[in-house]
Amino acid sequence: MIGCIISILLSVAAFVISIFSFMERGFLFNNAYIWVSKKERDTMDKKPHYRQTAIVFLLIGLSFLTTALYALFEINWIIYAEILLWAVTIIYAVISSIKIDR
Repeated sequence: MIGCIISILLSVAAFVISIFSFMERGFLFNNAYIWVSKKERDTMDKKPHYRQTAIVFLLIGLSFLTTALYALFEINWIIYAEILLWAVTIIYAVISSIKIDR
């Protein structure tokens, strides 16, 4: 039960970050933004980075939600959905990073 509650809290946190990122508000949780100098931050186009961050955190939130569902109901096929969500998240993050850099 504790694992379920922790997963739900992590899911809610990821969804909140995702919503703020879709609205292009708040801190930008993106390595491309975090590791550049302050001078470059002022001139860079943040819109694609916010969009990437929003989608990745949405997928992470869904993954934690599936973890909570598995902890609550112990249905075996949920594990496969979770693995698929994590794979899609990683693939999307890599591909979108490559596209943004071009």
